[in-house]
Amino acid sequence: MLRVVFVLLLAVGHWGADTHAARAQNADIEATITAQIDAFRADDLAQAFTYASPSIQGLFETPENFGRMVQGGYPMVWRPGKIRYLELEERSGVLFQKVEITDAAGVVHVLEYQMIEMKGAWRINGVRLLANPPATA
Repeated sequence: MLRVVFVLLLAVGHWGADTHAARAQNADIEATITAQIDAFRADDLAQAFTYASPSIQGLFETPENFGRMVQGGYPMVWRPGKIRYLELEERSGVLFQKVEITDAAGVVHVLEYQMIEMKGAWRINGVRLLANPPATA
């Protein structure tokens, strides 16, 4: 009986460590997205560009090109109102963070950020606009 209790305690302790690591990972991912949005709000394109993955940086080449794309294609990210983090999902070893952004006009948008870890830091490897949630009365 003592052996069973010991094994259960080890399993719970291991689960607790995994949960703590997942929460820290989630917080780090959210912090990266928030930092990039804050940089857009401050019109600091160079800083915003640093949160993009190397493949995104290579695609746009300069912070100015990147900023024009975000401003034109993702205006809710460029000048967001309210931001709420939804679930973090893993699919085929890739992490996707869903983010609900309410724009200045009060329209709610749900975006999915693909995240990659590089040298201990999270980078945004793409953003996809998902279907907007239905309006509620």
